[in-house]
Amino acid sequence: MVALWIVAALLSPPFWEARPPSAWTAEEVRQLLTDSPWAQAAKAPREEQGVVVYLATARPVREAEELRLGGVLRPGENSSAGEYREFLRENAGKVIVLAVQLPLAAILRAAPDIPRMEKESVLKIGRRKYRMTGHFPPAPGDPYLRLAFPREVRPGDKTLSFELYLPGLPAPYRWAQFRLSQMKYRGAVEY
Repeated sequence: MVALWIVAALLSPPFWEARPPSAWTAEEVRQLLTDSPWAQAAKAPREEQGVVVYLATARPVREAEELRLGGVLRPGENSSAGEYREFLRENAGKVIVLAVQLPLAAILRAAPDIPRMEKESVLKIGRRKYRMTGHFPPAPGDPYLRLAFPREVRPGDKTLSFELYLPGLPAPYRWAQFRLSQMKYRGAVEY
């Protein structure tokens, strides 16, 4: 009997496929934004834990953020969030945004190293490398640094690999890799 339950659990679709976003629990939203095909820990060498990163332009993540933030990203409430929302609207389908959860103290220490972050943070797709095209600092109620990269995925590409320089952290170089084949949502690959 237990074996049947385990098999059923393994074969059942993940919650983001089984139910609409309005039915997701707070714990499921947290899971989608920390440990899912669109979220993981970006780690430095020999580091057990990393910093949480997620693909903020992926549709399930956008839906989870709306639930988690309760509309914090609405324009007009703070200029940074409004600018980010406008950027997403103007660049829909043209960018990949990686959100990075950094402590506020790290962001404040990081100011002198922002140019280095802009220069050394890259997205690798196959053998191609793309530099970051812009970033948005954390906003009140939203502790994520958002890094924008060109959306240059081609047929046959298998992974999105981020090599990041995140100033303000003791080990600023971090890596994260996302497999495109695992990022399916409602029948389409989302990133």
